[in-house]
Amino acid sequence: MQLQDPQLRYASPVGRWVLLATVLGSGMAGLDATVVGIALPAIGRDFDVDVAALQWVVNAYTLTLAGLLLLGGTLGDRYGRRRVFVVGTVWFAVASLLCGVAPDATTLILARALQGVGAALLTPGSLAILQASFTQQDRPRAIGAWSGLGGVATAVGPFLGGLLISLVSWRLVFFLNLPLAVAVVLIAARHVPESRAPATTGRLDLTGAFLVTAGLGGLTYGLIEGADRGWTSPAVVTALVAGVVLLAAFLLVEGRTANPMLPLEVFTSRQFSATNAVTFVVYGALGGVLFLLPVVLQEVAGYSPAQAGTALLPVTVIMLALSSRSGALAARIGPRLQMSLGPVVVAVGLALLARLDSGGSYLTELLPAVAVFGLGLAITVAPLTSTAMSAAPVEHAGVASAVNNDVARAAALIAVAVLPAAAGITGDTYRDPVALAAGFHTAVLIAAVACALGGVLAAATIRNPVPTAPAPADTDFHCAVTGPPLLGRRAGMSAAADG
Repeated sequence: MQLQDPQLRYASPVGRWVLLATVLGSGMAGLDATVVGIALPAIGRDFDVDVAALQWVVNAYTLTLAGLLLLGGTLGDRYGRRRVFVVGTVWFAVASLLCGVAPDATTLILARALQGVGAALLTPGSLAILQASFTQQDRPRAIGAWSGLGGVATAVGPFLGGLLISLVSWRLVFFLNLPLAVAVVLIAARHVPESRAPATTGRLDLTGAFLVTAGLGGLTYGLIEGADRGWTSPAVVTALVAGVVLLAAFLLVEGRTANPMLPLEVFTSRQFSATNAVTFVVYGALGGVLFLLPVVLQEVAGYSPAQAGTALLPVTVIMLALSSRSGALAARIGPRLQMSLGPVVVAVGLALLARLDSGGSYLTELLPAVAVFGLGLAITVAPLTSTAMSAAPVEHAGVASAVNNDVARAAALIAVAVLPAAAGITGDTYRDPVALAAGFHTAVLIAAVACALGGVLAAATIRNPVPTAPAPADTDFHCAVTGPPLLGRRAGMSAAADG
């Protein structure tokens, strides 16, 4: 059926099934992103490749995901969010199978790129389905639960991946996606209502999709290869210049085409633009560190893949306990405090990782860093996601979701390409524990500074809803954007000001 007006309640059975489908779908993509990190040392040994190849194993996926997320959001708005979500899930599963049977690094990298295409279809649809399906008063709670549970799925990836790698092979981490995909398709077909944006018509913006993907590809190639070939290499310079020119052309085309996949008017909301700026800074820092951390745990600290995954489980526990509450709190008091404080707490956790070395104790070196890091994520993620969505109109739910996801992915894409080289981790350095440890200490301090600056940026740019006059005690109100139901004297929050 086509859902005309959002009518689902959070506590209803159908509402819970919809939430489960979207969490499993987006969690599958997030799980894959983190579980592959644990597999990188094993992949490097099996295929005998350098750090640049490992960067491509991660970034081939992120590149197509970031480049096509906007198109995926537009396709969902136009042809049906559930339909595109299911197609993306099936595509992702098939590509995962290809990754699992890849005979060499080149094939694996190409299959990872195909995985990114599937993720670009299902990722924006998961959040857009929630935005378009739940009643306005229940939407913040649904998005908060989605953020928290999706974060848990992402965080549990290293544990599952490490266990599978230790017991069998790194290839099994890709096969794990197959039963998850089956569950998502079955639940979506039975319980998820169809929704679309009636105003989204006309030709697809394939030119825009090509320009943004090619532009990001040029930048990624130049940034990864620059460390090995030299920054003055003709191939590197050409790739970097081409990437910048293509991205500039993308913005020009989006501003002039009749049916852009990225309607630039969404950025007229200063709240939306500011939230995405914070997303870029914070998720860039996280992406770079999470690429290096699983490798360092295994190559420097001497952890097995299973131990490396288990070591990160406190993040899962903390996010499970606090993320939904964090989203509900932000809906009541406004997101500014948590979006300002959370990145600073994340920065402290990242800085504590600089103490990680060979022979150290888990309880004194790693656990404090992981616990503080997880607390910072729980404070930040749900308010950031909800704020990005609430600042955009419902008819652009798919595009708004895609933009925020795209900003996060593009930031991680660039960070994975840049941070290792900036910290001196190039070539076969990841096989030298002493050099890798020194480079990692530099990398986490760089990332910590970036995260702290993200908190400062949020404090300077994010605005809370503006209080209005109290309402009669027997009147129900809700925030004009996505706030929770407010009753009687607790009422009084209106739409978030963009000024």
